[in-house]
Amino acid sequence: MDTRVSDLAALRGFIDRHPRLFVLTGAGVSTDSGIPDYRDTEGEWKRKPPMTLQTFMGGDLARARYWARSMVGWRRFGHVQPNASHRALARLESRGRVALLVTQNVDGLHEAAGSREVVDLHGRLDQVRCMACDWRGGRHAWQEALQDGNPDWTLLDATDAPDGDADLDGEDFTRFRVPPCPNCGGIVKPDVVFFGETVPRARVDRANAGLMGADAVLVAGSSLMVYSGYRFVTAAARNGMPIAAINLGRTRADSMLTLKVELPCAVALDAL
Repeated sequence: MDTRVSDLAALRGFIDRHPRLFVLTGAGVSTDSGIPDYRDTEGEWKRKPPMTLQTFMGGDLARARYWARSMVGWRRFGHVQPNASHRALARLESRGRVALLVTQNVDGLHEAAGSREVVDLHGRLDQVRCMACDWRGGRHAWQEALQDGNPDWTLLDATDAPDGDADLDGEDFTRFRVPPCPNCGGIVKPDVVFFGETVPRARVDRANAGLMGADAVLVAGSSLMVYSGYRFVTAAARNGMPIAAINLGRTRADSMLTLKVELPCAVALDAL
């Protein structure tokens, strides 16, 4: 029996033995939808680390750079579709096998595939909010406002980057106009958790409750290098829960794993 066949058999056995899974997903679940990931197989950055809250709030130029790249990237990101990984996890939930799915992704693809018990730990990129008055709006409408204010930028194209970003090198971002909040004139940011920003307590509490209601953990497509997701795996390990991971390359929790399957998520999950 080759390694791939034996790994898939072990994964099926793990899921059969544990009927209520706490599922934690990361960027590796969405790469087959055409969304690039941040890290290599060693868990190291493939590119510069993403935007921090401090940088975004610290200056007009940083916000212009962010929104210019996002405006170009959204043209494709705003139309991505779920892949076999998302659909397989939705089917598991429909069979009563998922206690809760917690995702570190901001693409909304689990919900689009039909999963209902989802915690978007880091928020959703299809929403924006004002940092002053908490006004909220849809990203598609915000895209129209960005394009209306910057018609010459709509002709640009660039390589896709993670989380709806695009690689715009050598552009003069001082030319880019970022619209203010339509309600109060404040600073608008995507409704996602930037690096340096705290995950809302209600999301963490719901995830912890889901973990307590599960009998095993399945990690899919995450190196667990970010503490916001890693914390749930360490809590599971402290409680003696079995933990399986599907990930190409090293994870921060390798020493805690009951089972490690080094296959693409779409291959492993669709085989279930």
